[in-house]
Amino acid sequence: MRTGVLGEFETPEAMVAALVGLRRRGYRRLDAFSPYPVHGAEEAAGMSRSPLPWIVFPFALAGAGVAYLIQWYCNAYDYPLNVGGRPPHSAPAFIPITFEMCVLAAAITGIVAYLALTGLPELWSPVFEVPGFERASIDRFWVGVDVRDPRFERGAVERALAELGASRTGWAAARQTS
Repeated sequence: MRTGVLGEFETPEAMVAALVGLRRRGYRRLDAFSPYPVHGAEEAAGMSRSPLPWIVFPFALAGAGVAYLIQWYCNAYDYPLNVGGRPPHSAPAFIPITFEMCVLAAAITGIVAYLALTGLPELWSPVFEVPGFERASIDRFWVGVDVRDPRFERGAVERALAELGASRTGWAAARQTS
């Protein structure tokens, strides 16, 4: 969420109840900010599972496949050596490097995909300018309704958050450049 209305709640239960209440009222572009993970907040906000595993898995397989093929090419095809009567293509000897390249490819892909999907690093966001939002990393729980929500109307969202128990609301707006 970059722009929208935020509401502050004192307990995680109140935050989850507010998310459920907003979903019942038809709001779909919701976000939650809390100092620690809150059980049930993802389901209450209607968030789906991350596509990250589906992005990482093919790259991990590709890393393992490339590592195995390089070892096979070097040891069995291009320059086979007869050492102690062992076969040039010995799959058990290729397992450690194949596994390590699988892990390396998955790790690098995972980091790059995570940063791309989350839009990080983000050094400034309009929500940081909302008075009191700094307590989202200490002891308060915030619920946000994005301005891109089809049902978004600032006054109606502020009233809904107040009815659901928000102790205060704030408007997160993008900076005006002149």
